[in-house]
Amino acid sequence: MDSDRLVVIEKRRAARDVVALTLARPDGGRLPDWAPGAHIDVTLASGATRQYSLCGDRWDAHTYRVAVLREVDGRGGSAFVHDELAAGDTVGFGGPRNHFALVPSTRYLFVAGGIGITPLLPMVHQADLVGADWALLYGGRSRDTMAFVDDLARHGDRVTVHPQDEGGLLPLAAWFAAADEDTVVYCCGPGPLLAAIEDATAHRPRHLLRTERFVAAELGAPVRDEPFVLELARTGAAVTIGPELSVLEAARRAGATALSSCEQGTCGTCETPVLAGVPDHRDSILADHERAAGDCLFPCVSRSCTDRLVLDL
Repeated sequence: MDSDRLVVIEKRRAARDVVALTLARPDGGRLPDWAPGAHIDVTLASGATRQYSLCGDRWDAHTYRVAVLREVDGRGGSAFVHDELAAGDTVGFGGPRNHFALVPSTRYLFVAGGIGITPLLPMVHQADLVGADWALLYGGRSRDTMAFVDDLARHGDRVTVHPQDEGGLLPLAAWFAAADEDTVVYCCGPGPLLAAIEDATAHRPRHLLRTERFVAAELGAPVRDEPFVLELARTGAAVTIGPELSVLEAARRAGATALSSCEQGTCGTCETPVLAGVPDHRDSILADHERAAGDCLFPCVSRSCTDRLVLDL
């Protein structure tokens, strides 16, 4: 992960309880390229590090835009952004990284809930640019809580804005009944929306549904309770891991340098290649086909299905 500093060149209200930040290098230099679905780590003066989806113009090489929802029951990061961070302040950043990439398709259906619109904004612009057939269903508690509605207006009737206080819950069943079988679906939003969309698309091929979570899914029990051996290929160290210790912490204790951020299996910072063994994936990032490949894991939450697990650390 690349580390650097960015300066807040603009902070504006994007909706009720949502602020948009425009960020740039202090010297005005070029920023790393990114693609729709990417996010960056933002490290605040409070010491908190948070992940925010890039939602601006990917062709602008000198600024990033992110949007931050005030989380009433959060850990303080969003409150700091809303109440303390100001234009002219600097923040640390890392990335960009992308675990929610837009795959090639001729047809897309995008479904956003609340602040979940942020990773989808660049996607709809990209789909429009390449001439794909696409539609966006955008839900929120009320119209004044829904950010970037004005940005989307230029797409006309391809975008359906559906505030819950005006129209109730999103009409997912009707939308998917009308969608072609090969339509790729992207959804980002709160847990109940993701659960509803998984139910609504249960009859469709699983690889055509791509979701991103801002909050980790609830974890069930690990595949195995027995200890397993973790081997670090680069250092040659081996350590036995019991149920009380995460793979990430065990690797660090064994001398590995392992970056991490959320430590909840949602940000992707700690992604690590698997060289041998079968990982027990417990993250909220990988799609089913990526889990089946078994060639990487997120050691902050994932474990092992086998007696031995070898990581490229």
